[in-house]
Amino acid sequence: MDAQEKERKRRYVEGRSAGVDAQNKDLDRQVQQLEDLLGAALRADAWVDFESLKKPLGVRPFDAGNLGVVEALPNREDFVPPLLSGVKKLVPGAKAKHAAAVAEGERLYQEAVDQRDQRETRRRADVKAAKANYEAQAAAAVAERRRHNAAIDKLRVKFEAGDPEAIVSYFDLVLRASPYPESFTRRFRLAYVPESRQLVVEFELSPLAVVPPIKAYNYVKTKDQVTKSQRPAAQIKSLYASVVAQSALRTLYEVFQADRTGHIETVVFNGHLDTLDRSTGKPIRPCLVTVRTTKHAFGELDLANVEPAACLKHLGAAVSRSPTELLPVRPVLEFDMVDKRFVQETDVLSGLDQRPNLMDLTPGEFENLITNLFSKMGLDTKQTQASRDGGVDCVAFDPRPIFGGKVVIQAKRYKGTVGVAAVRDLYGTVHNEGASKGILVATSGYGRASFEFANGKPLELLDGSHLLYLLKEHAGIDARIEPPDDWVDPASAALA
Repeated sequence: MDAQEKERKRRYVEGRSAGVDAQNKDLDRQVQQLEDLLGAALRADAWVDFESLKKPLGVRPFDAGNLGVVEALPNREDFVPPLLSGVKKLVPGAKAKHAAAVAEGERLYQEAVDQRDQRETRRRADVKAAKANYEAQAAAAVAERRRHNAAIDKLRVKFEAGDPEAIVSYFDLVLRASPYPESFTRRFRLAYVPESRQLVVEFELSPLAVVPPIKAYNYVKTKDQVTKSQRPAAQIKSLYASVVAQSALRTLYEVFQADRTGHIETVVFNGHLDTLDRSTGKPIRPCLVTVRTTKHAFGELDLANVEPAACLKHLGAAVSRSPTELLPVRPVLEFDMVDKRFVQETDVLSGLDQRPNLMDLTPGEFENLITNLFSKMGLDTKQTQASRDGGVDCVAFDPRPIFGGKVVIQAKRYKGTVGVAAVRDLYGTVHNEGASKGILVATSGYGRASFEFANGKPLELLDGSHLLYLLKEHAGIDARIEPPDDWVDPASAALA
């Protein structure tokens, strides 16, 4: 083998090895991105400045391009012969021939000048038309940008005023701006409960495929082959579980960090996965992680030093025991329970609204309504005496094995935010009754202290929109909640 052939083979092997090295570096980069999902968010500012969303009004100056180039005048010397000189003047007939050539040159020159002038006239007309077209387009662009900027200003005013739709729009912008790796799913839904200043995030988790199944590539020189080693199943499970946990913490962090107006007191995060049931081949959408936390509780964390799974456990989250096996958990709050279709809306035709107003029912009618609702939901309910604050108390039995048991249900018809005292009372009743769970249903909402007290306890807090949803879904009752102007909540409702 000659030296040239050896050099060719050496370069070939180096090229193959370099390609494998590049593949391995890409694998390492992907794994590093997965391990740093939360850390990447902590190093960024999730806040969205409304001014940064505006479009500049200035437009670039008009540029005619090639049309802006003025054609030079023809050179007379290129057409008209020079004057006769020396002995040329003595040649018979030379002067006459020269005069004729000059005359013809002058004619051709003037013809070239005229043609150039015609082209220049057309060019100027084209420039004028192009400039007019540009100015029309520029004016339209500026008008569109003004409309866009006006919409941003309107959104900001509504957001600062606490408009629910504007709040949802703002945090939609926040989460969409989050720079996840390209391979990640970027879908979510948001809902806002103004009574509790609670944002509900239904987040579409990325599939298991985001974890590279290949651990490393290797070039075998003797066989001129690239082999690959599979990533151990245990490592894939661990990495994916970390991705699920970090996605939840990252979203919570971005929402709270971007909230500089105090609109968000509580966040519910439900992480779902659109996938296929491997046993049936049919679409399923299990919830793999769910958590409710308050800004105060979340602000106590040092996220730079937490272990994601342990941190979620500390927050009282429910996390799938095996995300790779798609083992689901029950969301702390179903997203559809806060769907705007079930939230009270202002309507100029409200006087014609035939839906029953829960605040107009007599205490007895309200008690029967709540008791019948939970009966239709599958509980064996037994109504008790009215509670001291005018609400409804009933004891129910969930017939399901293992998960069932005795349930204490309390319903409060309040206009203002339900204080933590009512939640404490429910918890005390759960203990006194030896119940496995307590449910508090209110026609209004709850504050931070209520959610923090209920966290980690067998308590479920349902607000007005949830009650309307449950009535619609389980009892077929399309109701509304509109407290009269003279409605006065019980004194106990105001207790913090």
